Amino acid sequence: MTPNGLHLQPVGALRATSLRKSFKTGRTKVEVLKGVDFDARHGEVTMVMGPSGSGKSTLVAALSGLLRPDEGDVVALGEPLWSKPSGKIDKFRLDHCGFIFQGFNLFPALTALRQITTVLKYQGVRNDEARARAEQALDEVGMKPKMNQRPSELSGGEKQRVAIARALAKQPKLLFADEPTSALDGENGQIVIRLLQRAAKAHDAAVICVTHDPRLEAYADRVIHIEDGRILDDRRRLAPAHEAHERRLQGAEV
Repeated sequence: MTPNGLHLQPVGALRATSLRKSFKTGRTKVEVLKGVDFDARHGEVTMVMGPSGSGKSTLVAALSGLLRPDEGDVVALGEPLWSKPSGKIDKFRLDHCGFIFQGFNLFPALTALRQITTVLKYQGVRNDEARARAEQALDEVGMKPKMNQRPSELSGGEKQRVAIARALAKQPKLLFADEPTSALDGENGQIVIRLLQRAAKAHDAAVICVTHDPRLEAYADRVIHIEDGRILDDRRRLAPAHEAHERRLQGAEV
């Protein structure tokens, strides 16, 4: 609260206004984003939900500097993203953004440890620090015992945990996850979303997760529903549902 008695809102990590994006299919022009406004905060998991083709993956691509919108602005960590030249947008992603995809995007020939150290070296991190950060990140997701194994030796859930460790080791302030649980069973899916929530709470990242899996809503601080290129619903939770449930259980045990 300020001396004048005004309540200040938390500073946003990411804000987008009036995003529009269209694609051409033959002679047909399809508008995928139709004037979308969006914001995300540090320390929170924002879930963007919608059916296939709703525009949610295109939205994340525009927010993260992967796909230039036709219209609209994105301010990321206080910087106007799309006014930068392409090389500086790439550098911004490298320095400040982490990405987790449904296909894992791991290098087949590299061990879990080297998946991470290779990316850190591109950031200019020294070899000894890169290894230390990689081991710490793998330990955080429960994969340090398998740090010398390659993707072919890991299950789907383990591959996704390595991908999360790779993202966390960069110490990003913006973490984007596009359908991170779609290739996983229910148990592994819950492990993954809990790790994303930890990234927000323990690392103060703004986590933006795109999914069509309704089971993940319970782990979000905020749920946005998008359909046909427009945001239909934007709900903030006072506390994620699973945390409230755990507190009730703890109260019953006292």
